Amino acid sequence: MAETKREIERKYAADDSGLPDLTGVAGVAAVLDQGVAELDATYYDTPDLRLAAASITLRRRTGGSDAGWHLKLPVSPGVRDEIRAPLSGTLPPALAALVRSRVRDGEPVPVVRLRSARDVRHLVDADGALLAEVSLDTVRAERLSGGSGTAQWTEIEVELADGGDPAFLDRVDKRLRKAGVRPAKSPSKLARALAETDPGPLDAGAGAGSAGKESPGKESSGKEGPGGAGSGKGGGGKKGSSGGHVTAGAYVLAYLREQRDAIVALDPAVRQEVPDAVHSMRVATRRTRSAFRSYAKVLDRAVTDPVGAELKWLAGELGVDRDREVLTAHLTAALDDLPATLVAGPVHDRLHSWARERHGGSRRHLIGVLDSRRYLNLLDALDALLADPPLRRAAAAKPAKVAAKAVRKDVRKLSVLVEEALWLPPGQERDVALHEARKRAKRTRYAAEAAEPALGAPARKLVKSVKSVQKVLGEHQDSVMARTTLGELAAVAHATGESAFTYGVLYGREEHRAALSEAALPERWEKVRRTTAV
Repeated sequence: MAETKREIERKYAADDSGLPDLTGVAGVAAVLDQGVAELDATYYDTPDLRLAAASITLRRRTGGSDAGWHLKLPVSPGVRDEIRAPLSGTLPPALAALVRSRVRDGEPVPVVRLRSARDVRHLVDADGALLAEVSLDTVRAERLSGGSGTAQWTEIEVELADGGDPAFLDRVDKRLRKAGVRPAKSPSKLARALAETDPGPLDAGAGAGSAGKESPGKESSGKEGPGGAGSGKGGGGKKGSSGGHVTAGAYVLAYLREQRDAIVALDPAVRQEVPDAVHSMRVATRRTRSAFRSYAKVLDRAVTDPVGAELKWLAGELGVDRDREVLTAHLTAALDDLPATLVAGPVHDRLHSWARERHGGSRRHLIGVLDSRRYLNLLDALDALLADPPLRRAAAAKPAKVAAKAVRKDVRKLSVLVEEALWLPPGQERDVALHEARKRAKRTRYAAEAAEPALGAPARKLVKSVKSVQKVLGEHQDSVMARTTLGELAAVAHATGESAFTYGVLYGREEHRAALSEAALPERWEKVRRTTAV
């Protein structure tokens, strides 16, 4: 059974002088000697070091109080989530699943062995509560594959106690610096071991979120495009520029690489049910597919359409769980908002049972999707497309020109759908038309987000106004889905002899909610029409 622990720590270079005196750190009442532990860890990775390229470590360690398998996933500088599994001879399936989006069909192999003598001290407060663990580690590294050689060094590691205040590490840092100790240059022992046991640099082609290599020197270089690799955010920095020699091809590919990296990086978070992970992964798939279609003048759709179809499939599978989460939260809040006099029968229990049943089934299905050959093939296809992009003639143009044209085209198509929906009378046909307009609004928003670094303020204004339209259309569609579910629950309740009165009340409120959304749409859409500039 794997367990997760949030690890917040800092590393420092050390010399022969050992650990400085830390009794002077504010809040520290005593420094307790815990003795020396002998640790023996073997680190696993693919032969091309995909995990290390993403700052992920996977190890099997003996010795110390936490012997076993450890998978460390980066959260932010100095912060990692450590997932632990009991000691065994082979990689536990739970950890293997969490690295599958990067490893794919590869088999993690031993790459480095680290043997450390860890001299441990506990910093405790006046009540004896642990504030942080400080260790002086004497490390011996041996390369096992992908190179040869050994290395040795000493470092100081300060790890915050569970639930501790990160500001305490600043006080320890101040004391260590005053004693002449400086932060370590490498972010982890593994990174230093890889660097010092092999003269070749870590393959940069693997990227923070990529599981494959991309051809050097091609126009797909991530350094030429907007944003930072692996951010997963639409379009990168909002104040970026398309100036210089950057082409539309490099610009679009950099954006696509961000989305691919986000999908890969979010995979373990989705498996662990991290809040909002499913939604974020779904958005990354939609942004990728949207870019394929909006920038069809840059990338050949004969190549991107099949990949886009698979992305649509993945987004749909992710949506099963996400839509349930949103609908359950909304119906629960709506039910809680009703006066007690309007609640007849075990409505809360039936709603919660429906949610648990749907969640259990959809959850198992989603994990099956992430473990499927189809999903892994999709990730491989994204890697292949980015490594050898099907660039068209417009790829050589300036980003601003291509982005502006693409966004204008999406706005025109959105305009047609919104106007058609507004002309239809209330009813199912209009509901469907509004839902289609909502999907187009998302695509238009994603296209404008991708264009922000090239177009600046005009694109940001358009994103804001289209997002407002998307929101009201989303509220309308949520109401449609809520009414469908309430009708199903009412039918089940009636069949079992329960009162369906409360479901009818909630249904009426949802009809009112939809009417308000429809009434707000013309004004919101007019703001989009007034938005100029792209």
